[in-house]
Amino acid sequence: MKKVFTLATLIFALVLTSTVSAQEFSGIDKSPMDMAAYPTDYKVSEKAVRIIYGRPQLKGRSMEELAPTGKVWRTGANEAAEITFYKDVTFGGKAIKAGTYSLFTIPGGDEWTVILNKNLNQWGSYFYDESADVARVTVPNGSDAASLEEFSIAFKDANGGAELVMGWDKTRVAVPITM
Repeated sequence: MKKVFTLATLIFALVLTSTVSAQEFSGIDKSPMDMAAYPTDYKVSEKAVRIIYGRPQLKGRSMEELAPTGKVWRTGANEAAEITFYKDVTFGGKAIKAGTYSLFTIPGGDEWTVILNKNLNQWGSYFYDESADVARVTVPNGSDAASLEEFSIAFKDANGGAELVMGWDKTRVAVPITM
């Protein structure tokens, strides 16, 4: 009887093991998530601001196809980008309390509207609610000779604070932040 119990236990364990090892994982996301923070130096652990966003790629498409002019865009891919301010700041001239916000943009030919929205965990901009906007700032649309295949966000030191710089294709947009 002891041998039967041992054999049954072994078979049960093998069945469970094969089920666990059969787990399938999704492949690599075609628009991987990325993060940028300020101060940018990794040695500075106390950050003032951090943004998490998806990085879509042009892959032969125009930026206009992926981020249409004049329409609210999630500012990246997949989920709407989320920006966290760890202290009160001035974002594009508007006073913003410390906290986490969704980041939306409205691309334009000469200028972009950059929007901070209090509704979090949004997929895309499908359920964007303008009444939840905390701030809207308008910044000039710049350009660069170098083209970026992947949408990118970075921070750079500027005027006693920082600039949130977004770039894709040859478009560059910068929002001043003072702390």
